[in-house]
Amino acid sequence: MLVRKICCIGAGYVGGPTMAVIAKKNPDLKITIVDINKVRINAWNDSDLSKLPIYEPGLAEIVDDTRNKNLFFSTDIDTAIDESEMIFISVNTPTKTYGVGKGMAADLKYIELCARNIAKVAKTDKIVVEKSTLPVRTAEAIKSILHNTGNGIDFKILSNPEFLAEGTAIQDLLNPDRVLIGGESEAAIESLAQIYGTWVPQNKILRTNVWSSELSKLTANAFLAQRVSSINAISELCELTEANIEEVSKAIGMDSRIGPKFLKSSVGFGGSCFQKDILNLVYIARSYNLNQVADYWEQVVIMNNHQKRRFSDRLIKTLYNTVSGKKIGMLGWAFKKDTNDTRESAAIYVADHLLNEQAMISVYDPKVSCSKIQSDLNYLGTRTEAENYEGLTSVDSPYKALNEAHAVAIMTEWDEFKTYDWEKIYSQMKKPAFIFDGRNLLDKSKMSQIGFEYYSIGQ
Repeated sequence: MLVRKICCIGAGYVGGPTMAVIAKKNPDLKITIVDINKVRINAWNDSDLSKLPIYEPGLAEIVDDTRNKNLFFSTDIDTAIDESEMIFISVNTPTKTYGVGKGMAADLKYIELCARNIAKVAKTDKIVVEKSTLPVRTAEAIKSILHNTGNGIDFKILSNPEFLAEGTAIQDLLNPDRVLIGGESEAAIESLAQIYGTWVPQNKILRTNVWSSELSKLTANAFLAQRVSSINAISELCELTEANIEEVSKAIGMDSRIGPKFLKSSVGFGGSCFQKDILNLVYIARSYNLNQVADYWEQVVIMNNHQKRRFSDRLIKTLYNTVSGKKIGMLGWAFKKDTNDTRESAAIYVADHLLNEQAMISVYDPKVSCSKIQSDLNYLGTRTEAENYEGLTSVDSPYKALNEAHAVAIMTEWDEFKTYDWEKIYSQMKKPAFIFDGRNLLDKSKMSQIGFEYYSIGQ
């Protein structure tokens, strides 16, 4: 099945980087990324590469090499669908906030809208590729919509889940551990495998049935999140027994059966996938009455929420059981370094808890805008937008954020935080000056020598 033109519906964290790398490695393909969000498409087309809507190391350079050559960004969705032989669906699949499955099941309304639009527009046979993180058996729903509402067109459905870690997405795409392609049509699978095969060794391209492909994505994220919650559970025990979580993590990580990855204790995991995918897995298990399986995986999320709340509770307790009217300088809002993604960031929930206690919060993040910080807080619906603006401000300098502050809360592990003039910061803070290091980023002994009251995770 010859593929010359590709359409990707969704210009977000998955669609943008993935298509940029495919375009870079396949200069003979024409790839068009489409989105209904005109502001986002304009940002992708902006001549100033610093204004791309997504920050990922290495992304701007690849976009610069390919844009308007064989990579295009457009709001003309119908034309891109009509012209292409292969269509990637890469739209948002948030957790449902309403109805059956509220708080756990994936909301597939955007997926269904895409499928119906493809069926309406398509005049020739298409390969349709699921790229969004989806619950098991979504491909069957897409297939049903396409085959029952299309104009007799032959649609081949593939599942090709992404396994990207934000902050290293470009390297993950250039040197993937594996590429997973699930489907029923061998010809369609090989068409996609051929595109990836221009740079990925064939022994790393796994071909499965569509259900295995979908479930593999959810399970991979559940396993990774489980490791984070497991080490965070031990961090609380370390704090009460004078063990050191860094030493414990190193010791168990040297066991070849376990390995060192995802054993870094912190204020809790965030991001677009971990919590959403685990809750999706829980919902699926419950729908089949596998309650013990559901309870097992739900505990990973419960532990993560406990870790975030424990961090803010400890800050309040240490500041003499009240933060009312006190300035808390927050360093970092993104859920991890080297990304501007804030979805499910621990910073949002810690800030929300501190605002409930009437703290005055000042935030600095090198890549997250003031408007994004406020919208994240407003989305929770805990208080009015005016109250959020009054209680939390975001500034363009870490020294502004920490000036006259009673405490520092480090929420993201940005490397630049380690390079600050901490003696200067100490001199400008209220005394005693507290640091609550949610990422175990700074040198505890050095901070103590300067004069800080230093609190870390698991130490």
